[in-house]
Amino acid sequence: MDVQLLGGAGEIGRSAIYIDETLLLDFGMDSGNPPAFPIGDVDPEAVVVSHGHLDHVGSIPTLLSGDARPSIHWTPPTYDLTMVLARDTLKLHGGSYDCPFTEAELSRVAQVSETHGYEESFEVAGYEITFFDAGHVPGSAHVLVNDGETRLLYTGDFHIEGQRLLAGTTARPDADVVLCESTYSDVTRPPREEIEREFAESLRTTIWEGGTVVVPAFGIGRTQEVLCLCEEYDLECYVDGMGTHVTELFLRERNREFLRDPDLLRRAKGNARFVDGRDGQRERIAEQNTVIVTTSGMLHGGPAMTYVPAIRSHPTNKIAMTGYQVEGTPGRDLLETGSAEIDGRMMPVSAQVEQYDFSAHADREGLYSFLEAYEDERVLINHGDRCEDFAAELRADGYDASAPELGERIEC
Repeated sequence: MDVQLLGGAGEIGRSAIYIDETLLLDFGMDSGNPPAFPIGDVDPEAVVVSHGHLDHVGSIPTLLSGDARPSIHWTPPTYDLTMVLARDTLKLHGGSYDCPFTEAELSRVAQVSETHGYEESFEVAGYEITFFDAGHVPGSAHVLVNDGETRLLYTGDFHIEGQRLLAGTTARPDADVVLCESTYSDVTRPPREEIEREFAESLRTTIWEGGTVVVPAFGIGRTQEVLCLCEEYDLECYVDGMGTHVTELFLRERNREFLRDPDLLRRAKGNARFVDGRDGQRERIAEQNTVIVTTSGMLHGGPAMTYVPAIRSHPTNKIAMTGYQVEGTPGRDLLETGSAEIDGRMMPVSAQVEQYDFSAHADREGLYSFLEAYEDERVLINHGDRCEDFAAELRADGYDASAPELGERIEC
């Protein structure tokens, strides 16, 4: 089995793994400025997708240009999320350099899509493929690829610890080679219950003191996690941005089986008030003594561009960040300097700013816990900004580990 990383090697973003120049695993994009896409030319017979985040699916429609029609295989939630993200990309960047595909290419995705559940093996392009629950976002999968001689396990993104939406992954399928993500290979977090409790108590305190809380949150997964926490801790909240549609999507009949507790999300939806943004609605909400859960998670767009300026001047108010803030984003600047560029204006923020690590990735202990099952197998490290360092640490612990370089061919 010939494995080539066309993205995600020593980096986070544009994940793409090409197997025998026949099968493609993921085809994402890095949404930086400028955006980055997988390298090289590909012409796969089939595409298998691990989960619906932009860095894993952002370039999928480009595979359907011209006469190319490879079949695309994923879980039902991953298909739905990919379509949401692709339409959002077209809305924001259609016709520009930042958008790698057209409306026509996107419309073809449904024609070649085939959905599969967990642990339901299927044959494609001469390989046996099996999805296993990865515990990252609804529908996320470890992908086991078997060519009859070698079993390659592509972990995709995964989490060991349970979340409100999902249980942590317990899957450890037999494999000869493991291609493992390493996003948080140098981070050890407190127990998630402790983070959730501190977050909820902080929000409650601000509400008691008469303030408004803006919670910038990624629309896929994070928004729904926060809504579930608000319901569990009896906090009223509004929800705005992409997360509103994604919440509805997760509750579709065909996607509910991919949730840990569909009834919890249904109650959380009932507890939240959904915002459509018409007629000054956001400005009025920002004046209320409430919690506002909104995109974008890094403050570089979305309804947060209205809410943050509206609440920034009063120290009773709070901005509670729930995800990693990439260097160079307004969210990162706000955490480090107390100011951020919002809609082209540099704004000092007097409101309290807090950061909570609700990551849906395994931390260092989680990665080691997962890899214990493969201590006698070959391990390839990707999807991280310190892949070679982590591979070296694994080697020091007795693993046969390496970190492929971008474009390098690995014989497995």
